[in-house]
Amino acid sequence: MGLESLNHNFLTGRMEDMVKWARRNSVWPATFGLACCAIEMMSAGAADFDLARFGMEVFRNSPRQADLMIVAGRVSQKMAPVLRQVYDQMVEPKWVISMGVCASTGGMFNNYAVVQGVDQVVPVDVYAPGCPPGPETLMHAILTLHEKIRLGEIMRRRDETGRGAELSLAGMRREPQVVHVATPR
Repeated sequence: MGLESLNHNFLTGRMEDMVKWARRNSVWPATFGLACCAIEMMSAGAADFDLARFGMEVFRNSPRQADLMIVAGRVSQKMAPVLRQVYDQMVEPKWVISMGVCASTGGMFNNYAVVQGVDQVVPVDVYAPGCPPGPETLMHAILTLHEKIRLGEIMRRRDETGRGAELSLAGMRREPQVVHVATPR
C-alpha cells in the first residue's frame, strides 16, 4: 500500500473550523415569546417551514439546554429582569435574535412600560424586522446567525468588546415620563 492511497483516506481540517461547523449546525433555541411575534415563531417550527433542517428541531423549555434566545414581541419593564435571568442561565456560547419591531425598538409602544429595544437588556446578534415578521424572516435571521457563527464574527466581536458582561438591569431603569394633560374647566 503506497503513500498515494493513504492521502485519499484522510479528511483534514482545522479544529477551529470543525467547532464552528458543530456550533452552527446544532443551535438549540429557547423561546421567549411575548406577543404576536410568538405566533409567527411557532409557525416557523411547523412542517411548512421546518426548522429541523437547520439543526433546530426542538425549542428548549429550559435555558440550561439552549444556546439561542429568540425574543419575539414587546418586552415590558416588568419582564426585563426575567429575560435577563433566562439569558444568564443559558450555556455559553449563546446568541440572541430580536424578532419584530417591538423587541428591536419598542415599536409603537413609546412609553415607560415597554423597553425600547431588547438590546438594553441582553446583547443582540441578529435583528429580524417586521410587524410581525413572518416565518421566512425568522429563518433568514437564523441563516444570518449561522453565517456569523461560521465566519467567527460573533466570537471575535465578543472577545474584542467583552460584550455581554457590561449589560445590566441598572442601565435600563428610568423614571416614568410625566405627561401633562389639559383638562377643560
